[in-house]
Amino acid sequence: MGNATLRLRSLAMVLVVPLALSACDDATGVEEGDHGEEVEGVKIVLSGAVIASYDGDTQSWTGELDVEVGEETAHMEVRFVDHDGDQVTLDSDFYLEVEVENEAIAEFEQDTPGEFGGHLHGVSEGETDVVFKLMHGTVGSGHADFVTTGVHAHVGHDH
Repeated sequence: MGNATLRLRSLAMVLVVPLALSACDDATGVEEGDHGEEVEGVKIVLSGAVIASYDGDTQSWTGELDVEVGEETAHMEVRFVDHDGDQVTLDSDFYLEVEVENEAIAEFEQDTPGEFGGHLHGVSEGETDVVFKLMHGTVGSGHADFVTTGVHAHVGHDH
């Protein structure tokens, strides 16, 4: 019985200590470790203006993506930002992966695989969601460090 209690206490400490450490990191805004500054959101910039932004705390987007059928947007820059909305400096082993829920409506094309940006192509009229993932490792085989919920992409016709 004593060993079981000791094992449970050890397990509880293993689970509680990382939580306490991460709470300290959040309070100071400085993360210890190999990832540097903490990524807490995303800003999508088109022609110098932020067209959509993601708040990792509330897991919600402000704004949406728009493109016409048969058209593509100018190059959109995808910035991963900290709690204050400042761009986080990422090491060279990070890259961007983008998933479009319904590629019959829209596609996201990166000029260079893994680059932090690209073009949204309007395939057919409708709406779909686009998810942005901050990946760590080798392009195509890394793991996700930060994943957004889907931002609405609206594909329409000029009126």
